[in-house]
Amino acid sequence: MSPQDQTRPLAGRTILMSGGSRGIGLAIAVRAARDGANVALLAKTDKPDPRLPGTVHTAVAEIQAAGGNGLAIVGDVRDEQDVVGAVEQTAATFGGIDIVVNNASAIALSPIGKLPLKRYDLMLDINARGTFALISAALPHLYKSDNPHVLTLSPPLNLDPYWLRAHAPYTISKYAMTMLTLGLAGQEHPTPLAANCLWPRTTIATAAVQNIVGGDAAMAVSRSPEIMADAAHAILSRKAADCTGQCHIDDDVLRAEGVTDFSGYRYGDATEADLKIDLFLPGGEDA
Repeated sequence: MSPQDQTRPLAGRTILMSGGSRGIGLAIAVRAARDGANVALLAKTDKPDPRLPGTVHTAVAEIQAAGGNGLAIVGDVRDEQDVVGAVEQTAATFGGIDIVVNNASAIALSPIGKLPLKRYDLMLDINARGTFALISAALPHLYKSDNPHVLTLSPPLNLDPYWLRAHAPYTISKYAMTMLTLGLAGQEHPTPLAANCLWPRTTIATAAVQNIVGGDAAMAVSRSPEIMADAAHAILSRKAADCTGQCHIDDDVLRAEGVTDFSGYRYGDATEADLKIDLFLPGGEDA
């Protein structure tokens, strides 16, 4: 890897992301592509879905239009062979893997007794098992990078019983992603490896917020995915040895980068005071 370009710190870096056809994952991918990064997406969305915008192929087109190199890998993060194949295809195409982003996630906010077992299995398989599978398969390639990062889109561990009472199954699945990532950070590695989590301060205007959390009303008090993209870019640009084992909040990351005005990230017309705090953060109980 050539010396890091301070104006385009992810130039030439290779990212393997689960999901990424739309929403936060796509925003992170496009932001990295503006630096000239290589971005491989492992996603199931081969064909358009009338309920959801975007496929893995349209996402790669956006990556390439932004100045990066994209690779569409149609597969399921729940399938071990798909994951192993995605890792090997990414490494073979771009010469290695520098960054893994655990973005794919399923959400269902029903409590115990109301959530079907099939939905429980889906969340645990994608969120927890998928995170474990992708990290495990990519680790040998990450060790060959001069600045390897794992970034998981999961929340800080908040033991307020509200989050178990409200939707224990989803909470377990997201906290499992965090615990796996923090566990990775605590392990011994042959080279410095950063493993961190990133979570939004407010709800983010995505299909999940629109369709599951609260429709147009929830979207109106959300920020755009670009705030998560800029925060992810900042984390992934840091030296692995100096940045690991943390659960970051998007606007805290950007404040540390000198950002003081967040108004440009608002999705709707709501004031900063009216923005809805996201799940798992104090004040987000009614999100």
